[in-house]
Amino acid sequence: MEAGGEQLSLAAVRDQLIREEDSIVFALIERAKRPRNAPAYSSASGGRGQSLAEFFVREAEALYAKAGHYQKPEDVPFFPQDLLPPLFPTKDLPKVLHPSASSVCVNDAIWKMYFDELLPLFTADGDDGNYSETVALDFACLQALSRRIHCGKYVAEVKFKDAPQDYSPPIHAKDSNALMNLLTFKAVEEKVKRRVEKKARIFGQNVILEDSVDNQDVEFKVDPNVLSKLYDLWVMPLTKDVEVEYLLHRLD
Repeated sequence: MEAGGEQLSLAAVRDQLIREEDSIVFALIERAKRPRNAPAYSSASGGRGQSLAEFFVREAEALYAKAGHYQKPEDVPFFPQDLLPPLFPTKDLPKVLHPSASSVCVNDAIWKMYFDELLPLFTADGDDGNYSETVALDFACLQALSRRIHCGKYVAEVKFKDAPQDYSPPIHAKDSNALMNLLTFKAVEEKVKRRVEKKARIFGQNVILEDSVDNQDVEFKVDPNVLSKLYDLWVMPLTKDVEVEYLLHRLD
């Protein structure tokens, strides 16, 4: 995350989260071009004991790592085992988070949520045989979701620095529930849900030139309600899980 030197501000974090919304909406719109394509997720199809989706993500992450990706706290691989260090020079980034940030990861939950819960909500039933393209689009969705959710590390750091007197007691007490309560702002969450739903309506509508077409006849590439549900049930709760886990070790 570009935080501006070594100063991490709430405004910078909010701007980053809003930009990540765009990435998620566009990634889902792109994936929706293809139907479900269930064989891409069957471990029996490739004879390697893993699905094409898992194979693609593992191989893509290995390439990304060698190119210098995964150097930022919000860029977290799904399969970190045996990733090689960068083969090209990388720029040292400002250290704005506690060192424990590197151990905070909810990618297992994101993976399960995406394939088991989210994918059936916005892709059509069917099989068009375009499996390699399908899993490449899945990878883009997974990356966008993971990056947005793990930006919660920055959210937690900003909130802690703004009110250490509020956060320090439950951190010392290892009280996850108290931290979750401090981090929850229902009015803000409702605003975010409305914003991502509106973005899905604006970015994802099928453009029709006739001015006489009724708004009720507008079709969307991804149901805007899916974006609202995605944020309500998964993105914001998982982000808060990241924030709590980060804060529990903030004073270590």
